[in-house]
Amino acid sequence: MGIGRLEAFSDGVLAIIITIMVLELHIPHGGDSLTDLKPILPVFLSYILSFVNVGIYWNNHHHMLQAAKVVNGSVLWANTHLLFWLSLIPFASGWMGENHFTELPVAFYGVILLMCSIAYYLLAQSLINLHGKNSTLAIAIGRDRKGIASTIIYMIGIGLSFVNNWLGFSMYVVVAIIWFIPDRRIENVIDKNYKKAE
Repeated sequence: MGIGRLEAFSDGVLAIIITIMVLELHIPHGGDSLTDLKPILPVFLSYILSFVNVGIYWNNHHHMLQAAKVVNGSVLWANTHLLFWLSLIPFASGWMGENHFTELPVAFYGVILLMCSIAYYLLAQSLINLHGKNSTLAIAIGRDRKGIASTIIYMIGIGLSFVNNWLGFSMYVVVAIIWFIPDRRIENVIDKNYKKAE
């Protein structure tokens, strides 16, 4: 099977996720000063981090599928599994923001990010199993130190959320910063293969 429908479906789901998140930002009524925005700052802060996370997943998902030629049933289910966890980000983000980053919502947000990380890993492994250990994707991902480090930091963040909620939240920000710096592994391998073919 080609990757076109999987990409289109995934893009549609991610667009809906972002739309749901922005709809959670309610306009303050009864004032037009900056101080009237203060009550929604926690929701806005959680929205920013969540938007960045969804954007990172969209970006990396796009690059990963650029290295893929075909998909099979395992890949489709792994992709659906990833989309399931990503679809819970608006709920976790809203709950965390509405409760001003208290312990349990911050930990729950971390659990959702952890599960997204694991689901992304499983999708990558499904694609590698389909395309082979010598495929462009397998070579580009390699040992996936960045992905493993992210998963560990999420687990640390979840634990820290019960010690100090802001420390836990800061761990999630660290992972976003790590991935916000463009991950060019797949692009570099594709470019190298393209140059060899010329």
